[in-house]
Amino acid sequence: MTVLKVTTYPETVLAKVAQPLTRFGPEEQKLFDDMIETIHDEEGVGIAAPQVGISKRIFIACPTVKEGEEYVIVNPEILEESGRQCVAEGCLSLPGGFSAEVPRAKKVRFRYQDRHGKSQEMTVTDFFARIIQHENDHINGKLFIDRIDFNTRQELLAQYHSA
Repeated sequence: MTVLKVTTYPETVLAKVAQPLTRFGPEEQKLFDDMIETIHDEEGVGIAAPQVGISKRIFIACPTVKEGEEYVIVNPEILEESGRQCVAEGCLSLPGGFSAEVPRAKKVRFRYQDRHGKSQEMTVTDFFARIIQHENDHINGKLFIDRIDFNTRQELLAQYHSA
């Protein structure tokens, strides 16, 4: 497995809506494994394909941060959201410890394909729900900074650019 280079803001791939994945062959399996290796190397809980420069609807979620407990999420579709929570979020694509309070649903039900292309459905809450929404934003061309108020965003970006 290979640790991939994490794409950082303002790279254009981070602002594009990613394309669906239609093949689940050896090349895609290697990409999934490389993304899993990268998430652990970065000590993250989620990483989306655009964050490694690939505009595909793929992300890895690992709320426990334990090797072997990763979820490969392909072509997800959020079906239902409920509740609200506002918690600080950071992002591997905005390195340096930058974070902001981001409003998200507390509970999410979604459909996706697993690493073998098999359709799955899952309901998650709290931290896991936050990861799903954050990574789903990435494959839709959004960063957490797109979900915060204008003034907070401008302040955070000014700090980011001067770091």
